[in-house]
Amino acid sequence: MLIPSPRVDQVEELLRRLALNDEKSVGMVLTSGSIPDTDVALVPKVDLLVRLGALVAVGAATASLRRTVQLALAAGATESEIVGVLVAVAPTVGLARVVATAPKLADAIGYDVASDE
Repeated sequence: MLIPSPRVDQVEELLRRLALNDEKSVGMVLTSGSIPDTDVALVPKVDLLVRLGALVAVGAATASLRRTVQLALAAGATESEIVGVLVAVAPTVGLARVVATAPKLADAIGYDVASDE
């Protein structure tokens, strides 16, 4: 007989609370992106790359992309990993979103892709 680990219990409990729209749990997730004293957090670099993918998916403004790129770079992400996020979400978000987001992401990283060189 398998005994569930405490980590699985935390994960299951968090999902249950979010599915039930528990105000406290939803509030903590929406304000901080994590729940204190649980094992359900991602390491900072991965967390920021996932957030970047979500921003690409919703068509976020350059300022939002720029801030998340800055935080991701500070957390140890490379420019290649940041562009890799755009490539990874492309099949899900579609060509139009990728084409619209690529120059914004380039600007957020500090590249000038608008020049005719």
